[in-house]
Amino acid sequence: QVRLVESGGGLVQAGGSLRLSCAVSGRTFSLYAMGWFRQPPGKEREFVVAITRSGTTTDYADSVKGRFTISGDYAKNTVYLQMNSLKPEDTAIYYCAAGGVVSSRSRSYDYWGQGTQVTVSS
Repeated sequence: QVRLVESGGGLVQAGGSLRLSCAVSGRTFSLYAMGWFRQPPGKEREFVVAITRSGTTTDYADSVKGRFTISGDYAKNTVYLQMNSLKPEDTAIYYCAAGGVVSSRSRSYDYWGQGTQVTVSS
C-alpha cells in the first residue's frame, strides 16, 4: 500500500509563490514516476507536471512551463512543486500521484493524495 499526503496549499496573491509537498509512504520501491495534477473549480482534473524517480525525465504542461518546478528528495520520500508567478487561473485543488510511468494521463497513476487547495487572488 502506498500513501500520499499533500501539504503547502493556501491563499496567495497573483505573482506570489507557493511550494507544495507530497510525502510518500508505504511500498515506494515499486514507484517509478510522480506527478502533480490539478482540478480548477467546475473543471476536469488536468495534468501539471511529472517526473521519474531518478529525476532524469520531466514533463510539464504548457500552462506552467517556466513558472512551476518539480523536484524530489527521495531520501525523505517527498516530492515538491515550486510554483512561482502564480496567476488566478492556477486556482485549483492540487493532487499528487504516483505510478509506473511518466505520463500526462491520470489513468497512468495508481495512487493519489487527498489534494490541497491553492487559491490565487487577483
